[in-house]
Amino acid sequence: MKAWAMMTLAAGVCLSVCAGCQMHGAGNAGQQAIARERIGEVDGEPVFLYTLVNRGGMKMSVMNYGATVVSLWVPDRDGRLADVVQGFDSLEEYINHNDSYFGNVVGRYGNRIAKGQFSLDGAKYSLAKNNNENHLHGGLKGFDKVVWESEPVTRNDAAGVKLTYLSKDGEEGYPGNLSVTVFYWLTMKNELSIEYHAQTDKATPVNVTHHGYFNLGGHGSGDIEDHELTLHADRFNVVDKGLIPTGELRPVAGTPMDFTKPIAIGARIDDAYQQLVYGKGYDHNWILNKQDASLTLAATLHDPQSGRVMTVHTTEPGVQFYSGNFLDGTHKGKAGKVYKHRYALCLETQHYPDSPNQSEFPSTILRPGQEYVHKTIYRFAVKP
Repeated sequence: MKAWAMMTLAAGVCLSVCAGCQMHGAGNAGQQAIARERIGEVDGEPVFLYTLVNRGGMKMSVMNYGATVVSLWVPDRDGRLADVVQGFDSLEEYINHNDSYFGNVVGRYGNRIAKGQFSLDGAKYSLAKNNNENHLHGGLKGFDKVVWESEPVTRNDAAGVKLTYLSKDGEEGYPGNLSVTVFYWLTMKNELSIEYHAQTDKATPVNVTHHGYFNLGGHGSGDIEDHELTLHADRFNVVDKGLIPTGELRPVAGTPMDFTKPIAIGARIDDAYQQLVYGKGYDHNWILNKQDASLTLAATLHDPQSGRVMTVHTTEPGVQFYSGNFLDGTHKGKAGKVYKHRYALCLETQHYPDSPNQSEFPSTILRPGQEYVHKTIYRFAVKP
């Protein structure tokens, strides 16, 4: 497979609106554009790379293998662009080396299900165990390892990519045929907006999310411990040593888990607090301060060096903050950058881990006739 860094643009493919180019979104010329190039195939299915640009200075690339955000270029306080997400330079690397889920959509169930099993409507289901004795991010071949149907889409304020996938009954052990649609939008407000929809013909757990790794200084630029984080959450899920929730929803007050006011991620990350010991840092679900599924502010991330700010708004009840604790320098990413310990972080909007086995948690069971709907917006700005 060829590396994207050395790609020659195919005929009709460009990164901005120009005469003679076959661009999608003609009704929005001068505001946003979408380019598409075929970059290879997986299991006989074509893989495409979509590049989206807006007049606000942002550019994003999305691949339909794994529904992956490959790059996200964001201006700093001086207008200089940097790619703020981790990833690879080639399709081959994503296929063979992406055990950390860089930029993917994960599912059917993002996060962990204890012992790879759950019971539903009197039946017991066994899932793949791919995280020690537990099930993680959909199993051995989850949504991150399949080719999605894809097409460019536009709306008045955004250019986007529509991705669809049919997860068949029994896939990775899950019941029901699940039809999933994901929209990635790059808006004129410098937002990465993600919309998820799913329907099923049999009751099944669904918890789909985006597994982007962010470093607002630019991918591979150093660790994220000086990034300042705010989480609008007064409680978090306590976990055992396998990072499975115990059922306890513990107040963050008086603990290193308190991000209710902005604080540097590295300020307390190595404290001798049992939860941090279990996660080798932060790898927990925070319970957002909300009562319904409205779109609300969940988190704010600020890099003092570049001035970049990312806010996260979501309809979901929780957000998994993962501080890149298991990155160990074995991943050589885009432009040859080595991704070392805590070189990026994830803010995965979601329902709680292991919800299928914990009846007191908000339900993740989708039934026939219902629609799974989830929206998350990553909005970018700068501080002086």
